[in-house]
Amino acid sequence: MKSDEIRERFLKFFEARGHKILPSSSLVPQGDISVLFTTAGMQQFKPYYLAPDNAIKDFGTKNVTTVQKCVRTGDIDEVGDATHLSFFEMLGNFSFGGYGRREAITYAYDFITKEMNLKISYVTYYKGEGVVPADIESKNIWAEIDPSLDIREDGADVFWGPTGLNGPCGPTSEIYCKNADGADVEIWNIVFNEYFCDGSREKLDKGEATLKKLDVLGIDTGMGMERLVTIVQGKKTVYDTDLFDNEKTREERIIADHVRSAIFMITDGARPANTGAGYVLRRLIRRAVRFSNQPLDKIINDIQNKYKGIYNLDDKGEIAKEEKKFQETLEKGLKEFEKGIDPFILATTYGFPIELTLELANEKGKTIDLEDFNKKMAEHQKLSQTASAGMFKGGLANHNENTIKLHTAHHLLLAALQEVLGKSVKQRGSNITEERLRIDFMFERKMTDEEKKKVEDIVNSKIEAGLDVIHREMPLAEAEKLGAEMEFGAKYPEIVSVYTIEDKNGNQFSKEFCGGPHVENTKILGQFKIQKEEAVAQGVRRIKAILV
Repeated sequence: MKSDEIRERFLKFFEARGHKILPSSSLVPQGDISVLFTTAGMQQFKPYYLAPDNAIKDFGTKNVTTVQKCVRTGDIDEVGDATHLSFFEMLGNFSFGGYGRREAITYAYDFITKEMNLKISYVTYYKGEGVVPADIESKNIWAEIDPSLDIREDGADVFWGPTGLNGPCGPTSEIYCKNADGADVEIWNIVFNEYFCDGSREKLDKGEATLKKLDVLGIDTGMGMERLVTIVQGKKTVYDTDLFDNEKTREERIIADHVRSAIFMITDGARPANTGAGYVLRRLIRRAVRFSNQPLDKIINDIQNKYKGIYNLDDKGEIAKEEKKFQETLEKGLKEFEKGIDPFILATTYGFPIELTLELANEKGKTIDLEDFNKKMAEHQKLSQTASAGMFKGGLANHNENTIKLHTAHHLLLAALQEVLGKSVKQRGSNITEERLRIDFMFERKMTDEEKKKVEDIVNSKIEAGLDVIHREMPLAEAEKLGAEMEFGAKYPEIVSVYTIEDKNGNQFSKEFCGGPHVENTKILGQFKIQKEEAVAQGVRRIKAILV
């Protein structure tokens, strides 16, 4: 059975059982600043486990199913073996109070044994720990469905979540099947979201976070698409399936995995950078370049063709640009490494991520003084910030009348850019004085004159319409659900300040996390004019504009 058919049969199976098929959310999360990437199918549904009734309003049902694009880089050093990947698809069914354990377990059993005609090797249930009791209900349900099943008790590994800094979590039941080598492989994890955790999983494990029982049990299941395909197709590794090209060596597998991840990341808006999600992307591309002895373009084309009709993948030439940039210094950097050069120099001069230097050192049996490296990098960043402070002051230069007007126009401009160029446009910086506003935003090409004119016209039409500027204080989760634009990389408190620009009927043109200040109505702003649009960095454009 081909992978495309498996994906389709999963969705149709749950659609026939009252689930609405929803699209995958972006790999680069929108409205969740607690994570760099989407790491699980339930991530886009976190708010509905806390407010289940909203699912009816938003989806028309409490039961949904998806195939979610995911990236996890915690096991990046394991990539190259039979099962580990940095990018994968997660097949999932979710219920926000629509059904409980019995239905979730029965659906999973029927799909595996009847739809896919597979034999389950064994299943697990949570043994209980601390305030969470043993999940005897799940154990009994499995035993009723199939008395011949091997049902095993397990500990912390079968308590899932939360994702990010807090969120829903709960005990799980795992399903294992054997691969072609006869090894047991976990393919499906059924999570019973019974609790809300007020901290991260790390804090929970340390006893620094608490659990609160949710009013409604939520169902969250996740099955690794690649692992399922491996079992169904009777293969020994994920690289032997039709999702890959039978890569045999560790190096070939690393290249295939990392390039695949990079294409999906870039398609969803990520760009190579020195911090955050962009740093992870850059590290993956450079690691692929390091292991490859030929250009990556053929691999890029192969991956795009494999997913044609499923995902519209387009790396916009970003991989080739990053490949060229790193290839120019890779050979020199490797020579410097052999000489025992400082890893700080390798990072700042040759663009070697510290993880790459550590990997090289491990291969050569060398040791790296990480403490010294981190100290030098901290000093380097401090000097850089001091040097740039006078050149680029973030946000508002002052709070005089003209600056406040331009700040309000800045909100209109960002919304207009997204309307003309697409929602993938995200702010990457701003500087507002009493003379002009400046916005840096993510976009891969120069704007046309027609696009600039259209943006100007939209902003001026909103000014002429006399829209109200409304300030509201609300919980962070509510603001995220509202879709308010947020500052890149910023951390927000539980109660946030949101400014919307809307008409008398409450129709919102702009909504942003912001501390203000703003004018009360756009009518007083005057005429908006774009003075200049230019590139400031790879994938980042800058607009300077005025009010007259």
